[in-house]
Amino acid sequence: MRPKRRDTAPLDLPRGAVHIAVMSKTALITGASRGLGAALAEALAPTHHIIAVGRTTGALEELDDRIQAKGGSATLAPMDTTNADAMAVLCRGIHDRWGGLDLWLHCAVHAAPLTPTDHIDTKDMEKSIAGNITATARLITFVSPLLGADGTAIFFDDPRAGTKFFGSYGATKAAQIALATSWQAETAQIGPRVHIFTPEPMPTATRARFFPGEDRAALSDTATQAAAVLAQLSENSAS
Repeated sequence: MRPKRRDTAPLDLPRGAVHIAVMSKTALITGASRGLGAALAEALAPTHHIIAVGRTTGALEELDDRIQAKGGSATLAPMDTTNADAMAVLCRGIHDRWGGLDLWLHCAVHAAPLTPTDHIDTKDMEKSIAGNITATARLITFVSPLLGADGTAIFFDDPRAGTKFFGSYGATKAAQIALATSWQAETAQIGPRVHIFTPEPMPTATRARFFPGEDRAALSDTATQAAAVLAQLSENSAS
């Protein structure tokens, strides 16, 4: 049995090229393998060609299958957002293939283990800085020209700064949102539009690392939160 052909950025034309002809809009989702990123990819698939970035190839392929089942198309980019060269190649590929982006949703995050602040492991802190701060700043630089004046960028807050045992995650996530907030203020009049949303708690792998014994049934599912994010985005765009 012949395996399915997967479109992997930035090479070849997408196997969903027919859909791209109809779907003129493009959405880049960093951190699309699972969780909210994957749910957003599925929610946007009927109207956007999805460029899905994530480190887990198998999870991206499963996402691609779900998008195909809905009649959508995706380009898979199994890449690490902390790899500067990979992100440069990806963004150049987006420019060469589509000329730009309509939407960027940044869902990628590094969740370091919880620990007392005076026990934070140096390598965990370095990974948190690289994933949550440095990679975000670099991506803003790379993606901003692709969005232009009319595109939209979305970031997701998870306010943990100052919470006990969340030292490395809380500090670097707060710094990530500070970057987004500065960019938002700077582009308010000239674009691109920058939005920062705070979804309700969801049963994601990241949250499970922080709250392993939690009753997950009480949490909001990722599809519901993805729909809420897009509804809020629509309301903000209309205002």
